[in-house]
Amino acid sequence: MTETVVYKTAGGVVINSNGEILTLERRVFRCEKYVNELRLPKGHIEVGETDIEAALREVGEESGYWHLEIIADLGESHSSFERDGAAYERDEHYFLMCLTEERRDEPQPVSAEEALFSPCWLPAQEAPVQLTYPVEQLIAQRACDCMRPRTK
Repeated sequence: MTETVVYKTAGGVVINSNGEILTLERRVFRCEKYVNELRLPKGHIEVGETDIEAALREVGEESGYWHLEIIADLGESHSSFERDGAAYERDEHYFLMCLTEERRDEPQPVSAEEALFSPCWLPAQEAPVQLTYPVEQLIAQRACDCMRPRTK
């Protein structure tokens, strides 16, 4: 019987003053080969932490962008996947964030895989198409829809 791991994550769709979306690029070993991934920053919610606190912490740890303001709740999505003989069920809660300062500090990765992330800014309309995983594509599209009324 396959073990099922159930957990919840929180993350952010971060926009800069140019209206670009922050993505994280990495090359990682999956299914017996190296693959390139383009992801949104997110991670596990720690005990006693709110979804908002986790989202802000995870974006900072993975990207180095710590000066953030949440401007909208993008809601939750669900992912199901298998890896290394285990089944995973993950609820993901995302927030639309903007930079309050454009500077980037040192990321503080807590795992070897997080240390591989390299920030990459994409034009907002490209992010929903370029992201690797469908759930993150959906969230990026929600962010674009949310941002649309703010643009001229």
